[in-house]
Parts: sequence; C-alpha cells; structure tokens
Amino acid sequence: MAAQTQPLPPWGSAVAGATGAVLANALVYPLDIVKTRIQVQARKKPLDTNSPSTHADHYDSSLDAISKIVADEGITGLYSGMNGALLGVASTNFAYFYWYSVVRSLYESSLSMPKPPSTAVELSLGAAAGAVAQVFTIPVSVITTRQQTQSKGDKKGFFDTGREVIHSDDGLTGLWRGLKASLVLVVNPAITYGAYQRLRDLLFPQKINLRPWEAFLLGALSKTLATIVTQPLIVAKVCLQSKPPPDRKGKPFKTFGEVMKHIIEHEGPLALFKGIGPQILKGLLVQGILMMIKERMELLFVVLFAYVRRIRDEKMKQAADAMRSGAATASDQISDKTRSMKLKEKADAVTSKTSTLAESVSDRAKNMLPITTK
Repeated sequence: MAAQTQPLPPWGSAVAGATGAVLANALVYPLDIVKTRIQVQARKKPLDTNSPSTHADHYDSSLDAISKIVADEGITGLYSGMNGALLGVASTNFAYFYWYSVVRSLYESSLSMPKPPSTAVELSLGAAAGAVAQVFTIPVSVITTRQQTQSKGDKKGFFDTGREVIHSDDGLTGLWRGLKASLVLVVNPAITYGAYQRLRDLLFPQKINLRPWEAFLLGALSKTLATIVTQPLIVAKVCLQSKPPPDRKGKPFKTFGEVMKHIIEHEGPLALFKGIGPQILKGLLVQGILMMIKERMELLFVVLFAYVRRIRDEKMKQAADAMRSGAATASDQISDKTRSMKLKEKADAVTSKTSTLAESVSDRAKNMLPITTK
C-alpha cells in the first residue's frame, strides 16, 4: 500500500515509541523494582555477621526479592515509584525516538544516493539521539531510583523525593547525578536499536510492516545483547543515583569508575553483573512488547494520516468544485444581464427611431394641408 511506505514525522515515531514503552514498563514494573534493589545491595559476606548485607532485606534471588518486598510492604511495594518511573520512561522514549528520527532523516537527506545506514552509522545515530534525550530526562530517573530504593518507613512522593535530592550535599546538580554514566550508557539503546535494524534487515529483508511476534522477537534479541554488553555500567549508574551503601557512611560516589572500583574491591568482579537476571528478563519483555506496540502504533498512524489526507483532499476537491460551480453560475448571470441590456438598448434605439419617424411624417402632413383664406 502506498500510504504505508510514507515515513512518519518525528513526533509520530516519538508518540508511538513512548506509548509502547509506557505500556511495556507498566506490565513488568515489579521486575524493575527487583533488579534495582538487587543492584544497589552489597553482596552478603558469609563470615561477617555484622555486615549490613545480612539484614533481612538482603535478596538472594529475584523470587526471594519479590516475596520479601510483598511480606514487608505489601503488593504495593512492587509498584513503589511507578508514577515517576513511567513519567521518566515516557519522556525518555519520546525524546529518544524523536531525535533518532530527526538525525536519521538528516543523515539520509545528506546522501546523494539513498541507502540504508551501516551498522556503525546506525549506532552513531542512536548514540546521538540518546545523549540528547538523557540530558533532558535524567532528573526523573534520579528521583525514580531514589523512590525505588526507599525503605518502608522512608517512603516519599515524587516531588518530596526531588526536594530531598536538591537539599542534599549535591544541591540542584544532584538531579543530574550519574549524567556521565548515562551518557556512556547511550550505547545501550544505540546497540539495541542498531541491532534491531540490522537483525530486521537480515531476518525480514524488504518487509515494511512486521507481524507482532516478529517485532517482539527482534526487540527481545537486540535488548538482550545490549544488556549483556552494558550491565556493569547499568549497575554503576544505579549505585550513583541511589543512596550510598552503609560502609560509605553517607559519602556519595562521584564517578561510575569509583562505583565500579568499590564493587570490585568489596564484592568481586562478578558483582558488576549482579541483577543481570531480572535486568535481562525485564529488558527482553519490555523491548519485545515496546517494539511490538510501536510497530502497531506506527501502522495505525500511517493509516490515520492516509485517512486524514484523503478527507482533506476530498474537502479541497469539493471546495474547488463549489468555486467552479459558483463561477459558472455567476458567469451565466452576467451573460444573461449583458444580453438583457443589449436587447434593451436595441429596443430603446428602435423606439427612438420610430418616434423620430412619426414626428417627421406628422410635420410633412401638416405642410401638405391647404391654406385657409378669408
């Protein structure tokens, strides 16, 4: 269908991506809570009974985390900070897909011969879009991470948590804590969407619209690859944005390099991959559902735009026909008036000539009468 080959405007792709991301993250949000709490906890030391890690809130696995959170906070504990998280998801994905569409369109328009971007270019475009998106949306991510790691007695709302961050030692800049790590982590969506495009070209070449299961498969595979590559940075970013561990005595981390060094020294190198199970599961489900919904939304937008264009064209055609009809009617009326005026002028001329002729005949008749004498 011709309409389906027409590209969406950037805001169309942004709305489709943000909608898919919000719905997908809402469905698997408990996994987000679990992976965040596992990533910020220090690994339990078997011989150290005084270690904070031996607290009842230490989680040995994803299922253990879910059961302990529900037991301590109820079902609602699995959805702690959800409003802020979904706001962050919506804003981040809207910004990402908007700027990705913009930079990709600019790149393609700069080519003399249109062709699909290479893998390196695809990754670069994704990284550029992700960097712009992160600068504007990271404050929401910082607040959400703090909400997700708050204990039961320390729960605060989105804005109260934001004020707590601002009133800390970092001040207003605390809302951008972990920005450097986030900018480095733009390679995650860059790898995700770069791999998505390449896998799509390999597995489903020349296919304009994907079936839901095809979009889900591509999204899941690409996100799994990106998560495995960037997991140490993900753990470092979460630790940067949350409260420091007890052994830091309230001293926050300054860089993600410092976080990674601390984790390796206290927990070992494998701790850089803690929480990777729920991270991959969450990413697999979210990315699969996201891309499935995004593909459907984009198709819906294409059909909607085609319908709007058709309605607009029909209305413009009707308006043009009405103008032509009106012009024809006005022309006929003018012609009729012109003919009436010409006929009237001819009638007036005939009347005038008849009157002149009558006067002439009357004068001659008078002259021919005999003259009366006395």
